[in-house]
Amino acid sequence: MDNTPRFSGGGDDCELMQQKQEWAKTQDMLKSKLILEDDFGWNLPSMGSNSDQSNANNKGNLKYIGGVDISFSKEDPSTACAALVVLDAGTLEVVHEEFDVVRLQVPYIPGFLAFREAPILLGLLEKMKTNNQHFYPQVLMVDGNGLLHPRGFGLACHLGVLADLPTIGVGKNLHHVDGLNQSELRRQLEAKENCNKELILLNGQSGTTWGAAMRSCPGLSKPIYISVGHRISLDSAIGIVKFCSNYRIPEPIRQHHSNHLASNKSKQKSIQQWVAINSEMAATFSSVMWKILVIAVAIAALLIPSGEGKFVCRGKCEDIRDCDNWCKTAGGYPQGGQCVPPLYQFCCCIE
Repeated sequence: MDNTPRFSGGGDDCELMQQKQEWAKTQDMLKSKLILEDDFGWNLPSMGSNSDQSNANNKGNLKYIGGVDISFSKEDPSTACAALVVLDAGTLEVVHEEFDVVRLQVPYIPGFLAFREAPILLGLLEKMKTNNQHFYPQVLMVDGNGLLHPRGFGLACHLGVLADLPTIGVGKNLHHVDGLNQSELRRQLEAKENCNKELILLNGQSGTTWGAAMRSCPGLSKPIYISVGHRISLDSAIGIVKFCSNYRIPEPIRQHHSNHLASNKSKQKSIQQWVAINSEMAATFSSVMWKILVIAVAIAALLIPSGEGKFVCRGKCEDIRDCDNWCKTAGGYPQGGQCVPPLYQFCCCIE
Protein backbone atom coordinates (compact mmCIF):
# COMPACT_ATOMS: atom_id res chain seq x y z
CA MET A 1 0.00 0.00 0.00
CA ASP A 2 1.41 3.42 -0.97
CA ASN A 3 1.01 5.89 1.92
CA THR A 4 3.02 8.65 0.24
CA PRO A 5 1.04 11.89 0.52
CA ARG A 6 0.10 13.49 -2.79
CA PHE A 7 -0.16 17.24 -3.17
CA SER A 8 -2.08 18.87 -5.95
CA GLY A 9 0.24 21.88 -5.97
CA GLY A 10 -2.75 24.19 -6.08
CA GLY A 11 -2.15 25.70 -2.66
CA ASP A 12 -5.09 23.95 -0.99
CA ASP A 13 -4.74 25.20 2.60
CA CYS A 14 -7.27 22.70 3.94
CA GLU A 15 -5.44 19.79 2.35
CA LEU A 16 -2.12 21.00 3.74
CA MET A 17 -3.55 21.59 7.21
CA GLN A 18 -5.05 18.11 7.28
CA GLN A 19 -1.76 16.57 6.18
CA LYS A 20 0.19 18.47 8.86
CA GLN A 21 -2.26 17.26 11.51
CA GLU A 22 -1.76 13.66 10.39
CA TRP A 23 2.01 14.10 10.40
CA ALA A 24 1.89 15.64 13.88
CA LYS A 25 0.01 12.58 15.18
CA THR A 26 2.60 10.29 13.59
CA GLN A 27 5.42 12.32 15.14
CA ASP A 28 3.81 12.07 18.57
CA MET A 29 3.41 8.32 18.18
CA LEU A 30 7.04 7.83 17.13
CA LYS A 31 8.26 10.28 19.77
CA SER A 32 6.78 8.05 22.47
CA LYS A 33 9.40 5.44 21.46
CA LEU A 34 12.32 7.86 21.65
CA ILE A 35 15.28 6.88 23.86
CA LEU A 36 17.46 9.81 24.96
CA GLU A 37 20.18 7.85 26.76
CA ASP A 38 22.93 5.43 25.77
CA ASP A 39 21.36 2.21 24.54
CA PHE A 40 24.01 0.33 22.57
CA GLY A 41 26.29 -2.69 22.95
CA TRP A 42 29.65 -1.11 22.13
CA ASN A 43 32.19 1.21 23.71
CA LEU A 44 32.79 4.73 22.51
CA PRO A 45 36.02 5.45 20.59
CA SER A 46 39.03 6.03 22.82
CA MET A 47 38.99 9.69 23.83
CA GLY A 48 41.13 9.62 26.92
CA SER A 49 38.98 6.90 28.49
CA ASN A 50 40.20 3.77 30.19
CA SER A 51 41.73 1.46 27.59
CA ASP A 52 40.55 -1.54 29.59
CA GLN A 53 36.92 -0.43 29.31
CA SER A 54 35.98 -3.07 26.74
CA ASN A 55 37.36 -5.84 28.93
CA ALA A 56 35.63 -4.49 32.02
CA ASN A 57 32.12 -4.28 30.58
CA ASN A 58 32.37 -7.15 28.07
CA LYS A 59 31.45 -4.82 25.22
CA GLY A 60 33.24 -4.58 21.92
CA ASN A 61 34.53 -1.29 20.56
CA LEU A 62 32.64 0.84 18.07
CA LYS A 63 33.68 -0.26 14.56
CA TYR A 64 31.50 1.51 12.00
CA ILE A 65 30.16 5.07 12.02
CA GLY A 66 27.69 6.11 9.34
CA GLY A 67 26.58 9.43 7.94
CA VAL A 68 23.57 10.28 5.78
CA ASP A 69 22.78 13.33 3.70
CA ILE A 70 20.57 14.39 0.81
CA SER A 71 21.58 16.91 -1.87
CA PHE A 72 19.06 18.53 -4.19
CA SER A 73 19.29 19.56 -7.81
CA LYS A 74 19.35 23.34 -8.29
CA GLU A 75 17.43 22.96 -11.54
CA ASP A 76 14.76 20.65 -10.09
CA PRO A 77 14.34 20.70 -6.27
CA SER A 78 12.22 17.54 -6.45
CA THR A 79 15.24 15.57 -7.69
CA ALA A 80 17.66 14.47 -4.98
CA CYS A 81 20.80 12.42 -4.48
CA ALA A 82 20.73 10.52 -1.17
CA ALA A 83 23.97 9.18 0.27
CA LEU A 84 24.97 6.82 3.08
CA VAL A 85 28.68 6.76 3.91
CA VAL A 86 30.23 4.36 6.45
CA LEU A 87 33.62 4.97 8.07
CA ASP A 88 35.92 2.66 9.97
CA ALA A 89 35.94 4.06 13.52
CA GLY A 90 39.61 3.19 13.93
CA THR A 91 40.92 4.98 10.84
CA LEU A 92 38.01 7.24 9.77
CA GLU A 93 38.45 5.86 6.26
CA VAL A 94 35.43 5.18 4.08
CA VAL A 95 34.62 1.47 3.92
CA HIS A 96 31.23 1.61 2.21
CA GLU A 97 28.99 4.00 0.28
CA GLU A 98 25.40 3.81 -0.91
CA PHE A 99 23.83 6.33 -3.31
CA ASP A 100 20.40 6.74 -4.82
CA VAL A 101 18.94 9.37 -7.16
CA VAL A 102 15.23 9.85 -6.53
CA ARG A 103 12.33 12.12 -7.37
CA LEU A 104 10.56 13.33 -4.23
CA GLN A 105 6.77 13.42 -4.07
CA VAL A 106 6.56 15.29 -0.74
CA PRO A 107 7.29 19.05 -0.62
CA TYR A 108 9.38 20.63 2.12
CA ILE A 109 7.17 21.80 4.97
CA PRO A 110 8.89 23.38 8.02
CA GLY A 111 8.78 21.09 11.04
CA PHE A 112 8.07 18.00 8.94
CA LEU A 113 11.30 17.51 6.97
CA ALA A 114 11.48 13.85 8.03
CA PHE A 115 8.38 12.95 6.03
CA ARG A 116 10.18 14.16 2.92
CA GLU A 117 13.64 12.68 3.54
CA ALA A 118 13.43 9.81 6.06
CA PRO A 119 11.84 7.23 3.69
CA ILE A 120 14.71 7.69 1.21
CA LEU A 121 17.41 7.39 3.87
CA LEU A 122 15.65 4.44 5.45
CA GLY A 123 15.68 2.76 2.04
CA LEU A 124 19.47 3.14 1.83
CA LEU A 125 19.86 1.57 5.27
CA GLU A 126 17.57 -1.32 4.38
CA LYS A 127 19.45 -1.88 1.13
CA MET A 128 22.75 -1.98 2.97
CA LYS A 129 21.41 -4.28 5.66
CA THR A 130 20.40 -6.72 2.93
CA ASN A 131 23.45 -6.51 0.66
CA ASN A 132 26.37 -5.34 2.82
CA GLN A 133 25.48 -6.14 6.40
CA HIS A 134 29.13 -6.48 7.45
CA PHE A 135 29.65 -2.71 7.24
CA TYR A 136 26.24 -1.72 8.61
CA PRO A 137 26.74 1.35 10.86
CA GLN A 138 26.44 1.00 14.62
CA VAL A 139 25.74 4.71 15.01
CA LEU A 140 24.51 7.18 12.40
CA MET A 141 25.14 10.91 12.00
CA VAL A 142 22.32 12.71 10.23
CA ASP A 143 22.73 15.98 8.33
CA GLY A 144 19.84 17.56 10.19
CA ASN A 145 18.53 17.99 13.71
CA GLY A 146 17.32 15.57 16.32
CA LEU A 147 15.83 16.81 19.57
CA LEU A 148 16.70 20.38 18.52
CA HIS A 149 13.44 20.82 16.64
CA PRO A 150 10.22 22.86 17.06
CA ARG A 151 8.35 19.69 18.01
CA GLY A 152 11.33 18.02 19.68
CA PHE A 153 11.47 15.33 17.01
CA GLY A 154 13.64 16.14 14.02
CA LEU A 155 14.95 14.02 11.17
CA ALA A 156 17.63 12.31 13.29
CA CYS A 157 15.01 11.23 15.85
CA HIS A 158 12.53 10.11 13.20
CA LEU A 159 15.10 8.06 11.29
CA GLY A 160 16.61 6.60 14.45
CA VAL A 161 13.28 5.31 15.76
CA LEU A 162 12.27 3.81 12.39
CA ALA A 163 15.68 2.18 11.84
CA ASP A 164 16.11 1.28 15.54
CA LEU A 165 19.61 2.74 15.36
CA PRO A 166 21.57 5.16 17.56
CA THR A 167 21.48 8.49 15.71
CA ILE A 168 23.02 11.94 16.15
CA GLY A 169 21.69 15.15 14.65
CA VAL A 170 24.33 17.47 13.18
CA GLY A 171 22.82 20.75 11.98
CA LYS A 172 24.46 23.71 10.28
CA ASN A 173 21.74 26.17 11.31
CA LEU A 174 20.03 26.71 14.64
CA HIS A 175 16.30 26.18 15.10
CA HIS A 176 14.93 29.12 17.09
CA VAL A 177 13.10 27.07 19.71
CA ASP A 178 12.53 27.77 23.40
CA GLY A 179 14.18 31.20 23.19
CA LEU A 180 17.38 30.02 21.47
CA ASN A 181 18.80 32.65 19.13
CA GLN A 182 21.53 32.05 16.56
CA SER A 183 22.89 35.61 16.61
CA GLU A 184 23.11 35.66 20.40
CA LEU A 185 24.79 32.26 20.45
CA ARG A 186 27.45 33.38 17.97
CA ARG A 187 28.01 36.50 20.07
CA GLN A 188 28.61 34.28 23.10
CA LEU A 189 31.05 32.09 21.19
CA GLU A 190 32.95 35.16 19.95
CA ALA A 191 33.00 36.85 23.36
CA LYS A 192 36.42 37.30 24.94
CA GLU A 193 35.64 35.05 27.88
CA ASN A 194 34.61 32.26 25.49
CA CYS A 195 37.25 32.72 22.77
CA ASN A 196 38.88 29.38 23.63
CA LYS A 197 35.66 27.58 24.41
CA GLU A 198 34.71 25.00 21.79
CA LEU A 199 31.34 23.97 23.20
CA ILE A 200 28.27 25.74 24.54
CA LEU A 201 25.20 23.86 25.72
CA LEU A 202 21.92 24.96 24.17
CA ASN A 203 19.80 25.63 27.26
CA GLY A 204 16.36 27.00 26.47
CA GLN A 205 14.21 29.35 28.54
CA SER A 206 12.31 26.33 29.87
CA GLY A 207 15.52 24.84 31.28
CA THR A 208 15.62 22.11 28.63
CA THR A 209 19.03 21.28 27.16
CA TRP A 210 18.31 20.91 23.45
CA GLY A 211 21.82 20.09 22.34
CA ALA A 212 25.18 21.81 21.98
CA ALA A 213 26.88 24.32 19.69
CA MET A 214 30.41 23.21 18.85
CA ARG A 215 33.29 24.79 16.99
CA SER A 216 35.09 21.78 15.56
CA CYS A 217 38.32 23.63 14.75
CA PRO A 218 40.12 26.66 16.24
CA GLY A 219 39.32 29.92 14.51
CA LEU A 220 35.96 28.85 13.12
CA SER A 221 33.19 31.40 13.60
CA LYS A 222 30.34 29.14 12.53
CA PRO A 223 29.52 26.29 14.92
CA ILE A 224 27.66 23.10 14.20
CA TYR A 225 24.66 22.13 16.29
CA ILE A 226 24.68 18.67 17.85
CA SER A 227 21.53 17.09 19.22
CA VAL A 228 20.41 13.67 20.35
CA GLY A 229 18.63 11.58 17.77
CA HIS A 230 17.80 8.22 19.32
CA ARG A 231 19.39 5.67 21.67
CA ILE A 232 22.29 7.92 22.66
CA SER A 233 22.98 10.58 25.31
CA LEU A 234 24.08 14.11 24.51
CA ASP A 235 27.49 13.52 26.14
CA SER A 236 28.12 10.46 23.96
CA ALA A 237 26.84 12.24 20.86
CA ILE A 238 29.22 15.15 21.46
CA GLY A 239 32.11 12.75 22.07
CA ILE A 240 31.56 10.88 18.80
CA VAL A 241 31.20 14.08 16.77
CA LYS A 242 34.42 15.45 18.29
CA PHE A 243 36.19 12.19 17.52
CA CYS A 244 35.14 12.39 13.86
CA SER A 245 35.84 16.09 13.29
CA ASN A 246 38.95 17.22 11.44
CA TYR A 247 37.03 20.06 9.82
CA ARG A 248 33.85 21.97 10.63
CA ILE A 249 31.62 19.11 9.46
CA PRO A 250 32.31 15.64 10.94
CA GLU A 251 33.79 13.13 8.51
CA PRO A 252 30.80 10.76 8.11
CA ILE A 253 28.77 13.67 6.68
CA ARG A 254 31.62 15.66 5.12
CA GLN A 255 32.63 12.72 2.93
CA HIS A 256 29.43 13.17 0.94
CA HIS A 257 30.52 16.71 0.14
CA SER A 258 34.00 15.89 -1.15
CA ASN A 259 35.21 18.17 -3.92
CA HIS A 260 35.47 15.52 -6.61
CA LEU A 261 32.05 14.11 -5.94
CA ALA A 262 30.48 17.56 -5.76
CA SER A 263 32.08 18.73 -9.00
CA ASN A 264 30.70 15.72 -10.85
CA LYS A 265 27.40 15.38 -8.99
CA SER A 266 25.20 17.10 -11.55
CA LYS A 267 26.85 15.05 -14.29
CA GLN A 268 26.33 11.82 -12.36
CA LYS A 269 22.68 12.67 -11.70
CA SER A 270 22.00 13.43 -15.34
CA ILE A 271 23.62 10.20 -16.48
CA GLN A 272 21.94 8.05 -13.85
CA GLN A 273 18.54 9.58 -14.51
CA TRP A 274 19.03 9.28 -18.26
CA VAL A 275 20.03 5.64 -17.89
CA ALA A 276 17.05 4.92 -15.61
CA ILE A 277 14.57 6.49 -18.04
CA ASN A 278 16.02 4.77 -21.07
CA SER A 279 16.27 1.46 -19.22
CA GLU A 280 12.50 1.54 -18.84
CA MET A 281 12.23 2.13 -22.56
CA ALA A 282 14.60 -0.75 -23.13
CA ALA A 283 12.39 -3.03 -21.06
CA THR A 284 9.36 -1.88 -23.02
CA PHE A 285 10.98 -2.56 -26.36
CA SER A 286 12.70 -5.73 -25.11
CA SER A 287 15.71 -4.73 -27.13
CA VAL A 288 19.15 -5.97 -26.16
CA MET A 289 20.71 -3.59 -28.65
CA TRP A 290 18.98 -0.64 -26.99
CA LYS A 291 20.53 -1.56 -23.64
CA ILE A 292 23.94 -1.77 -25.26
CA LEU A 293 23.41 1.67 -26.75
CA VAL A 294 22.38 3.11 -23.37
CA ILE A 295 25.50 1.69 -21.71
CA ALA A 296 27.79 2.85 -24.49
CA VAL A 297 26.50 6.43 -24.41
CA ALA A 298 26.63 6.60 -20.61
CA ILE A 299 30.21 5.33 -20.48
CA ALA A 300 31.24 7.69 -23.26
CA ALA A 301 29.80 10.58 -21.23
CA LEU A 302 31.65 9.44 -18.13
CA LEU A 303 34.96 9.33 -19.97
CA ILE A 304 34.73 13.00 -20.97
CA PRO A 305 37.06 14.96 -18.64
CA SER A 306 35.41 17.46 -16.31
CA GLY A 307 36.88 20.55 -14.72
CA GLU A 308 38.01 18.82 -11.56
CA GLY A 309 38.85 15.34 -12.77
CA LYS A 310 37.70 12.60 -15.09
CA PHE A 311 35.85 9.32 -14.86
CA VAL A 312 37.74 6.09 -15.50
CA CYS A 313 35.75 2.93 -16.10
CA ARG A 314 36.40 -0.75 -16.50
CA GLY A 315 34.21 -3.75 -17.22
CA LYS A 316 31.68 -5.45 -14.99
CA CYS A 317 32.26 -5.81 -11.26
CA GLU A 318 30.50 -7.96 -8.70
CA ASP A 319 29.71 -5.28 -6.10
CA ILE A 320 30.78 -1.91 -4.73
CA ARG A 321 33.63 -3.43 -2.69
CA ASP A 322 35.12 -5.02 -5.79
CA CYS A 323 34.73 -1.69 -7.54
CA ASP A 324 36.31 0.20 -4.65
CA ASN A 325 39.34 -2.11 -4.59
CA TRP A 326 39.89 -1.43 -8.28
CA CYS A 327 39.45 2.32 -7.80
CA LYS A 328 42.16 2.36 -5.15
CA THR A 329 44.65 1.12 -7.73
CA ALA A 330 43.52 3.61 -10.39
CA GLY A 331 45.56 6.76 -10.92
CA GLY A 332 44.65 9.62 -8.63
CA TYR A 333 42.23 7.74 -6.39
CA PRO A 334 44.41 7.83 -3.25
CA GLN A 335 44.72 11.60 -3.70
CA GLY A 336 41.03 12.10 -3.11
CA GLY A 337 39.18 10.45 -5.97
CA GLN A 338 35.80 8.91 -5.35
CA CYS A 339 34.46 5.50 -6.27
CA VAL A 340 31.14 5.72 -8.06
CA PRO A 341 28.36 3.15 -7.53
CA PRO A 342 28.52 0.63 -10.39
CA LEU A 343 26.66 1.89 -13.45
CA TYR A 344 24.96 -1.04 -15.18
CA GLN A 345 27.60 -3.15 -13.33
CA PHE A 346 30.38 -1.08 -14.89
CA CYS A 347 32.86 0.11 -12.30
CA CYS A 348 33.90 3.77 -12.51
CA CYS A 349 35.96 6.09 -10.35
CA ILE A 350 36.95 9.73 -10.52
CA GLU A 351 40.61 10.66 -10.84
